[in-house]
Amino acid sequence: MAEGGGWRPPRPCEAYRAEWELCRSAGHFLHHYYVHGERPACGQWGRDLASCREWEERRSAEAQRSLCESERARVRATQRHPMVWTPRQSPPADWHLPLPRDKDG
Repeated sequence: MAEGGGWRPPRPCEAYRAEWELCRSAGHFLHHYYVHGERPACGQWGRDLASCREWEERRSAEAQRSLCESERARVRATQRHPMVWTPRQSPPADWHLPLPRDKDG
């Protein structure tokens, strides 16, 4: 990342605030608990919001480093999961044929 005045946070501070509020909402809590069986961890969004505000107010190098590390960790977390489907290079050879009929129908 560029040092000094040219650097900007990866997201606007409003985006961090919106993510933090969404994470703390009742609907998100219920969904996350139902899907994962545990409470959502919203602390990182709060820390990122605080770092973003500190960067905007004081241009703190520590806040800049914290935001960059946090965004890198998010990218690594999304890349950790393999794709479910293998992308096709071309359609199946018989794609234009009619579908088989059921024996009952």
